[in-house]
Order: sequence, then structure tokens, then C-alpha cells
Amino acid sequence: MGRIAAIALLSTLFVGMSAFAADAVVGSWKLNVAMSKFSGTAPKSVTRVYAETADGTTLDQKTVGADGKEMSMHVTIKYDGKDDPITGNPDADTVAGKVLDAHTTHFTMKKGGKVVGTVHRVLSADGKTLTVNNKGKHADGKSYDDTLVFDKQ
Repeated sequence: MGRIAAIALLSTLFVGMSAFAADAVVGSWKLNVAMSKFSGTAPKSVTRVYAETADGTTLDQKTVGADGKEMSMHVTIKYDGKDDPITGNPDADTVAGKVLDAHTTHFTMKKGGKVVGTVHRVLSADGKTLTVNNKGKHADGKSYDDTLVFDKQ
């Protein structure tokens, strides 16, 4: 459950592009488990809600693991390349996001100031699919390289 939740949590950190006038990922998203690839066991479900605030783009996510256990994660990202705190992620305590273009964002995950992973997120041209590639190491030292596909709700 820990690995699954961490993968899902990492993936959700890859929120919109607040450097642009409107954040294209704002809204609700659901993990398409069948279209996603996991290094370990897939979760039962992941839902996330992105919202724009005065402080940046917030992400609230709920994950139900294969074992039925629920986890929640929260982050507000400013997309300024500086570390922003994450709550509810066992593998990372901060994330730094950078907008590459209107559809692509890159994130660096850290735990205790040390880089533990990266996330590359791409929003489809029609705005209906969010694809997130997570690479790194879990808190237990095991490596992961996962591709998560989310559908806009």
C-alpha cells in the first residue's frame, strides 16, 4: 500500500501551470488504472482536485490502495522552482515545480533536502488526459518508474 500510495501521491504533485493566465489542470481527475503502468501493485483508485488560489495551485488527492486503505495528500505549488511542502506523502516532504510550456511541467521531489525523484507531467492538447511519469526511490530504497494516466471528470 505504501508504494502504491506514494506513486499516486507523487503523480498528483504534478499540477498545472500557474505561470499562465489559467491553470489548465484545474478541476477533478480520476486515475485510469487500466491505461497506467506501475512498478508495483496498482491502487484501486485515485481522485484529485486541483484549484487555483492566491498562493498557487493546490492539489488535494485521495488514494485507495489495493488493500482498501485510504490516504490523502495536499500540496500548494507556486511553480517558481523553489521547494513547496507536501503533506501525506511518505516518500517526499517537498516538491519544486517548473512550467516548461503550456502543457508540460517538471517536478523535483525531495525528502530531508535530498532529491528522491522526478516527475514529468504532460496535459493532452484537448485537456482531457493527464500523463505523469514518476521516477525515483521510495522511502524504503526501492526504485520506481511509473506512468500514470488520469482522465478529466
